[in-house]
Amino acid sequence: MERQFEQPFDSIESTYDFFRLLSDAVAEAKSELEGQIRRESSSTSSRRLDALRIAAYSLQKLELHTSHSRRILNDLRSLRRLLFEERAAPKAVLPSQPVEILVSATPVPAQLPPQLTRPHVKDGSVAAA
Repeated sequence: MERQFEQPFDSIESTYDFFRLLSDAVAEAKSELEGQIRRESSSTSSRRLDALRIAAYSLQKLELHTSHSRRILNDLRSLRRLLFEERAAPKAVLPSQPVEILVSATPVPAQLPPQLTRPHVKDGSVAAA
């Protein structure tokens, strides 16, 4: 029995859609504001330019927060699907061709430098290799 959602935030999907729309609006406002800052940077009104930069900083923070919220909502959707088995478990993928393991052709030195040799432990005493 599937329930119809009447409120905009009754489901994770509707909330995710809201944050997607909010992210688009924030990105658009940010690009407009950056253009305005470029135009205003040549004017002498430093107070107005400072206010525009503060607004751009706030939009940047809002963009970051909406991005994080969308990722969290996406994780929640995935967890819900997993918990309620809304998504079928992935099948193991086997290679169609046999896998060949390649061994390096680099020669191994006959004698390792003393700092790379490991001591051997025998009867509780340490002996050099």
